[in-house]
Amino acid sequence: MSKKVLIITYYWPPSGGSGVQRWLKFAKYLPGAGWEPIIFTPENPDFDLQDETLLSEISPQLEVIKFPIWEPYQLLDKLRGKKETHPGRVLEQSKKGWVEKAAIWLRANLMIPDPRVFWVKPSVKFLEELIQKGQFDAIITTGPPHSMHLIGRELKRKTGIFWLADFRDPWSQWEFLDKLPMQRYVKKKHQEMEQSVLQEANVVTTISPTFQKNLKELSNRSVELLTNGFDPADIPEKFDPVPQKSGRLHLVYSGIIDSIRNPMNLLFAMKEEFKPLDEDVSFTFVGRVSDQVKSQIEEDSWLKNHVNFVGYVSHEEVFAYYEKADGLVLILTNTKNAQGNIPGKLFEYLATRIPVIALGDPKGDSSEILVQAGESPVLSYSDHVKIQLRLRTMFDSNKKADQDTSIDHFSRKNLSVQLANLLNGNPLS
Repeated sequence: MSKKVLIITYYWPPSGGSGVQRWLKFAKYLPGAGWEPIIFTPENPDFDLQDETLLSEISPQLEVIKFPIWEPYQLLDKLRGKKETHPGRVLEQSKKGWVEKAAIWLRANLMIPDPRVFWVKPSVKFLEELIQKGQFDAIITTGPPHSMHLIGRELKRKTGIFWLADFRDPWSQWEFLDKLPMQRYVKKKHQEMEQSVLQEANVVTTISPTFQKNLKELSNRSVELLTNGFDPADIPEKFDPVPQKSGRLHLVYSGIIDSIRNPMNLLFAMKEEFKPLDEDVSFTFVGRVSDQVKSQIEEDSWLKNHVNFVGYVSHEEVFAYYEKADGLVLILTNTKNAQGNIPGKLFEYLATRIPVIALGDPKGDSSEILVQAGESPVLSYSDHVKIQLRLRTMFDSNKKADQDTSIDHFSRKNLSVQLANLLNGNPLS
């Protein structure tokens, strides 16, 4: 008989983006590893990206408990007189009115650790009784938002249940917090909360070796590495990338482009390399692109004619764009957390066997994974010459990536077996 694990997550379909994929896939494959997942998620969350197609991946047998949440951004929208303006974009606005500035200050100093903190007490009250009745054998919390970990902490304190805390991003060392006008005592409060979670959880997991190392140093305890991965079932049966040939280069980027993921160095290198001979190159952005980057491209006549914006599409639809690509582009964050940045789509890119060009930290964790899989390493944002050389090589050869079978380790099914071992009390390392 399977044991039951309650997964407490803010992001769940129809939410889109990478944050939802990790635990959607674990919920899919955990039953095969001996654990029956039950999802606990907000009934009315405030998220930016939606992907209705992900709902089809939820098994009819999976129990999903949806519990009401109140978020202060609903009040902000009323004050601003705007609808469907996602709070995550407020920080990126070049011009901020007094309402926006006040909202940012309040978010930084009164909503600790984040605006979802108001969900903690009612969720604990609701779940404590269910745990006391023996409905779950373990709980998992995943952050950000790190308020989810406070729910796990309180439930562990009240019931003693086995608790796994999953860090998809850092907490007190998270680059996002550096953007906020945060008072010193608030920063200290974040650190104290983080320490309590790190010390009280039975198991702590994170997504990259660098984050693992940093959390170990912060907590002086073992931290398990449980990366993101790819699901072979996501790749369409008739997935057939364009025939590879030299003398053409169509690059595709899938995901978000924002203030910490800037593609302009790559685009300018592409222009400098291929404009003189008017060679056959193009670039397609699939996903949300910041207005600032769009403006820079629109102001350049050559880039404007060679760059296309598709906008956000479902995870299912993105493979149609991969099929047309001669190369896939990975733009990693250019921040203090860059070394540990391993986006989930890296593994999906590798699974397509289409060549990859990546910009970020050459010594980071993503670079090591790419090299192990037979791909070219990550290139520095500022290394203009190497970027051009990589583009020229892809243009001239366009061979499929010569990857080995090491990426099988990153299949969602194999990763779910690792997670089940952790829930069974067996360390991975």
